[in-house]
Amino acid sequence: MNKIEPIGRPLQAALAPVQDYLAELHARVSAVSGGNPADYIPELGKVDPELFGIAIATVDGQVYAVGDADVPFTIQSVSKPFMYGYALQHYGRPAVLEQVGVEPTGEAFNSIVLDEVANRPFNPMVNAGAIAVAEMMLGDTQEKRIANMLELFSDLAGRKLEIDDAVFNSELATGHRNRAIAYMMLNTAMISRDPNEVLDLYFRQCSVKVTARDLAIMAATLANDGKNPLTGKAVFDAQYVRDVLTVMNSCGMYDYAGEWAYEVGMPAKSGVSGCIIAVIPGQIGISVYSPPIDRQGNSVRGIRVCQEISNEFELHAFNNRTNVRSVIRRDYRADLVRSNRLRTPEERAVLAKEGARIAVIEAQGALFFGSTEQLLRRLMHLAAEARYVIVDFKRVHLADRSARKLIVRVARAMAQGETELVFAGIAENGPLESLIKALAESEDGRVQLFRDTDTALEWCEDRLLTGAPFDLGTKFAVSEINLFKGLSPAECRLIESIIRPLMFDKGDVIMREGDDAKLFFVLARGTVSVEIKVPGRGERRKRVASIGPGLTFGEMALLDGGKRSADIVANERVICYGLGVEELHALAAEHPNVMITILSNLTREFSERLRHANEEIGVLE
Repeated sequence: MNKIEPIGRPLQAALAPVQDYLAELHARVSAVSGGNPADYIPELGKVDPELFGIAIATVDGQVYAVGDADVPFTIQSVSKPFMYGYALQHYGRPAVLEQVGVEPTGEAFNSIVLDEVANRPFNPMVNAGAIAVAEMMLGDTQEKRIANMLELFSDLAGRKLEIDDAVFNSELATGHRNRAIAYMMLNTAMISRDPNEVLDLYFRQCSVKVTARDLAIMAATLANDGKNPLTGKAVFDAQYVRDVLTVMNSCGMYDYAGEWAYEVGMPAKSGVSGCIIAVIPGQIGISVYSPPIDRQGNSVRGIRVCQEISNEFELHAFNNRTNVRSVIRRDYRADLVRSNRLRTPEERAVLAKEGARIAVIEAQGALFFGSTEQLLRRLMHLAAEARYVIVDFKRVHLADRSARKLIVRVARAMAQGETELVFAGIAENGPLESLIKALAESEDGRVQLFRDTDTALEWCEDRLLTGAPFDLGTKFAVSEINLFKGLSPAECRLIESIIRPLMFDKGDVIMREGDDAKLFFVLARGTVSVEIKVPGRGERRKRVASIGPGLTFGEMALLDGGKRSADIVANERVICYGLGVEELHALAAEHPNVMITILSNLTREFSERLRHANEEIGVLE
C-alpha cells in the first residue's frame, strides 16, 4: 500500500508563491552592506542597523511580510505624501498649488532652496514643501491639529498610531536647519503661523511610529484609489491620489529620483529612518525597512529590494500590458442567439428571419479612452446594420471619466437616429454606478437599461415581434395551444373538459421547486419566469427562462411525475389552464391518440430547443 505523505514544505511554497519569494529575497538582500543609520537625529542613530523587514499589501487586503516587518520605527519623510494628500483632500488642487509647487529640485531633501518666482517651495517632498503642507492641517488649536494628524495616519494604517516621544524630542532639539527654512518661509509669507508651532506639528508627523506592515497597507491605500484595503475607509479621493503619486514619482526619492524612475519605475517615497514605500496603482503597496541609508538619505537595502521586485515581476510603470483590443469579448446577432424566452413556432420563425436586426456586444475589463474607443467603434459598425444594439457590461469592472464621456456622446448621437441603444449588466450599486449617473444627467442620451442581457434580448425581440401577422397576447382556445396542435375538434373538447382555469397575480409562485408534479400548465395570457436557486448564495434565485401565451410549463410531470425542479413566478397577472396528470392519463386510456399527439408535440418542441441550443453554443464558443 502506498503511504500518503502529509503536506510538506514544497507544496506549501507552491501555494504561497509571494511569501516564498519574499523570504528568498530577504535572505539574499540581507547580505547587502553599505550605508549607516541617520545620526544627525541622535535617536535614529541608536537603532540596530541589522533590522530588515519587507511587506507587500494588495488592494484587496492580503498582506505578505518577512523579517522585521513588525518592528516599530518612525515614519519620517514617508509621512510627506500622505500629508500632501490630506491638504489636497481638504483644500483642493488650486489652493494647495498656491502653497507648494510640484517641480523636482534635484537637490537634497533638506536643501534651503525655494521657488522665489512663485513664492512657494518647489514640491511637497522636500522639507520646505512639507513644512508648508503641515501648516494646512485643520484644527483651531495645536492639540486639535495634532489629533487630526494622528487620525489621518491611523486611518491610513487601519489601526491607531502614536508618536515616538523620544524621537520627537530628539528632532525638536536638533532641527536647526528646518527652523532656518521655516523662518525664511515666514519672511517671504510662504507660511503665516508661528514657525515653531508649524515645526512642532512637522516634527510630530515625522515621529509617528509605524511598522513595515503598516506602511505597506498605507501604500496599498494609495494603490487602491485612496481606500484602505483592510478597513474599506475612503481616506482620499481618487483624483487626489493621482496627484500624490505623480509627485512621488518625480520627487519622492530627492536627488536620486531620476535614476529611481529609470531603474525601478514606481512612485515611491523614502525616509531617513530607513524606510521606503512604493506603489503599483491598482495592484500593491510595497514597504521596506532597513536603517542604513546612503548619502541621498535612501535605505540601501530598500533600494535593492525595490529594484529586484520591479525587475523580477516587470512592475516598471512603463511596462505596457494594456491591450485595448481585448475589451470586446465577442459579438453576435439574435437570429442565432436568442433570449431564454420560450417562443411559439411562429415567433421563432420571425426571429430567425428578423433577429439579425438585434446585435449584442459583450465588453470586458476596464474601460478607459483606448479600450472605449475600440468598443464604440465596433458598436457603431454594428449599429449601421441593426435596429437594436445591446452592450453587455457584466464583465466590465471600471469605466473612468474619459470612458463615461465617450459613451454619453455615443448615446446622444444614437438617440437622434433609428438604431436603439440598450445597456445590460450595470448594477445600480456596482462599479459602473457612475456611468448610470452620467447617462441620467444627459438629457438627450436615451438608453434602455436592463439588469442582464437575457432580459434586454427579450425586450428587443418583443419589439421586433410587435408587427408580426399573428396574435401574441392571448391564447384562450385549446386549438391555438402548440401542445394540442393536431388534435381533432372532438379531442380538443375532451381536453377542455378536464382543464382547470386558473388566475395568478404578479409575484405569485405558480409552481415551487421540490413540490410534487401533479399538474402541468398551459399559459393563456401574460408571462411567467422560470427561476432556480443560485448554489451557495442563500435564498437568491436566478431567472433562467420566461414563457409567454400559448406555451406550457411543468410538462415534465407527464414524463416522470417527480418533483418540480424550478419555481414558476407570474411576471404580471396571468391566466393559465391546469391539467391534472392523472386525469389526462385516464382520458388517454380511452382516447390514446390524445396522448400520442401531445407527446409528439412535446418531443418536437424539445428537439427544436435542443437544436437551437447547439447552434447557440457554436456561436458562443
